[in-house]
Amino acid sequence: MPGRAGQKAREVRQQIWAKRVELPDRAKGTVSATCVIAREIDAPAGVAPVEWRLLSNREVADFDQAVQLIDWYRARWEVEMFFHVLKNGCRVEALQLSSIDRIERALALFMVLAWRIARLMRLGRTCPDLDAGLMFEPDEWRAAFILNRKAPPSAAPRLNEVVQLVAMLGGFLARKGDGEPGVKTIWQGLQRVMDFAAGIRYAREIGHE
Repeated sequence: MPGRAGQKAREVRQQIWAKRVELPDRAKGTVSATCVIAREIDAPAGVAPVEWRLLSNREVADFDQAVQLIDWYRARWEVEMFFHVLKNGCRVEALQLSSIDRIERALALFMVLAWRIARLMRLGRTCPDLDAGLMFEPDEWRAAFILNRKAPPSAAPRLNEVVQLVAMLGGFLARKGDGEPGVKTIWQGLQRVMDFAAGIRYAREIGHE
């Protein structure tokens, strides 16, 4: 378990139970589900044991399948963050499109954008020394430098450096105690970067005419 406010990181051992159950529905019938309970054993003194109770429509025949469901649950923050970007960053609920077909096309585009923003935040933290060229077009990372009034390097810089520059354009202060930027500042900064990069490309095109 990663460290958080007031708690140190620690290794958690859990005992797992899984059972198929029948739950009442609203139509006086029942719904079949698998109940998985993962309860920490030998928790440190003074620390509340970690216990998860999960319901799934998936059947669990053995320990490995139960662990798979738990691993999916452990990834919930990534899923929640993705939809946070989609809803609040991309503002898909405010589109007010007139047909399902248009909504589906818009969602397909915005989901790619939401994935990119969430991926930038995660890789910027976990793999800071990656080549920025893996996630940014050259015009994009150059735009991040120019908009921050810094001279772009001749070769692609570190990913974390570019993510920080992008986030600074979205309001991230990058002070010593500020930690790493979140999805909101990355999203807001990325809009400026993409617009500026489009301007760079257009200037290059008309320069060749």
